[in-house]
Amino acid sequence: MNLTFYKYQGTGNDFVMIDNRTKIFPKQNTDIISRICDRHFGIGADGVILIENDEQFDFKMIYFNADGSQTFCGNGARCAVAFAKKLNLIDEKTTFLAVDGSHFAAIKNDIISLQMIDVDEIKVHKNTVFMYTGTQHHVEIVDKLETYPVFENGKKIRNSYNEPGSNVNFVEQLNDHTFRVRTYEKGVENETMACGTGVTAVAIAMHKTNRTTSNIVSLPVQGGLLEVSFDEKNGIYSNVFLKGPAQFVFKGEIFSSLHKIVF
Repeated sequence: MNLTFYKYQGTGNDFVMIDNRTKIFPKQNTDIISRICDRHFGIGADGVILIENDEQFDFKMIYFNADGSQTFCGNGARCAVAFAKKLNLIDEKTTFLAVDGSHFAAIKNDIISLQMIDVDEIKVHKNTVFMYTGTQHHVEIVDKLETYPVFENGKKIRNSYNEPGSNVNFVEQLNDHTFRVRTYEKGVENETMACGTGVTAVAIAMHKTNRTTSNIVSLPVQGGLLEVSFDEKNGIYSNVFLKGPAQFVFKGEIFSSLHKIVF
């Protein structure tokens, strides 16, 4: 059995995309998912995304981190929308289902605008902010982000939270509406080039702590530029949109047998 896959990336966050509408992929086998994501012995990716049919929505997105754990991924969702368009499941707009609920998205060229979940529970501490934006996020302002030890400190903070842990975002303010971000992602257990749910948490955290009054925030990441916009009323953030590029990279095949997958 040969399984076709597609590689997509959104600001350097990269994903192996699989059309699983025929339910051919063995998604209970986390070893296969980890091997696919391995950058030395597999295809290499931050995660695996399956596109499946759904009776109420245009499609269903199932996201696996590189370690096989499931969560929601903002950049992955934007890439899933681009992939769904390539499969002719959608046109310029879509509503699809993910692990954290339904999402609306719109496409213009390679730019995907994705509506995120509302955020109404934000924990503000002396130097940090914590919230859930589809997955757990710790946000912390630091100096000299370019040389900051993101991996070392991110790993410590990630493991300081109870299961399932937390992604960790380190932030440097550039001006009144621009914040540079570097993120250590749980499930990948490393710094990634970008994190969509992470920059969403950063934008909301910076507004919540009065570091910006703008409801449109620019967020340079290692892999490019993302933008987050929102409405805020009585401490509740709604109409939250994550905007940025999502691009097809290449197509390939996984050659598999009943017991193993060979790349």
